Amino acid sequence: MKSIDPNQLAERENYKFLTGSIIPRPVAFVTTLSNEDVLNAAPFSYFNIVSSNPPMISISVARKDGKMKDTSRNAVERKEFVVHISDESYIEQINKTAKSLPPNESEITETNLTPVHSLKIKVPGIQEAKVRMECVLEQAIPLGGTKDQPACDLLIGRVVQYHIRSDLYENGRIDAQGLKPVSRLAGNAYAKLGETFELERPI
Repeated sequence: MKSIDPNQLAERENYKFLTGSIIPRPVAFVTTLSNEDVLNAAPFSYFNIVSSNPPMISISVARKDGKMKDTSRNAVERKEFVVHISDESYIEQINKTAKSLPPNESEITETNLTPVHSLKIKVPGIQEAKVRMECVLEQAIPLGGTKDQPACDLLIGRVVQYHIRSDLYENGRIDAQGLKPVSRLAGNAYAKLGETFELERPI
């Protein structure tokens, strides 16, 4: 067993250990609107549930040279965003939106994805997603780096509307096999759902 002090490692080495160990990671495909109404879209694998009462989710968005990425800046300025669950049916298009574009250009124009109106917020969602969640910004917390130059922004969103494809939803549950979610591993590697099993919690 290797014992390694993370303080003795470069950022890139820590990144490799974390992304290679904490797997698989669900991928949030996030849409936001700029103040100029440009529809931004990007995938993030630092993503998870925070609370179910009220329903809240978290997305960590790395900064570049201390500057907010479009997703963080738009979410902070407009106080809302849409999170889509990535799945096999449109993962290729999601990957294209990871390309760095100027703030005045929409990643959606680089794909064949279809914007669709949200019910409770102004940010459009993406029609191809089997599950999407309209969110309002609960908190945006700068973290890491230094006080003057944080390394990332932790966005905590409160879900105000779910959209779930009808054939996936029954008796309050979502069919994981039908959803066919895609998760992130290390580097360029992704994973499909694979084999599942059940364990009963001890009483």
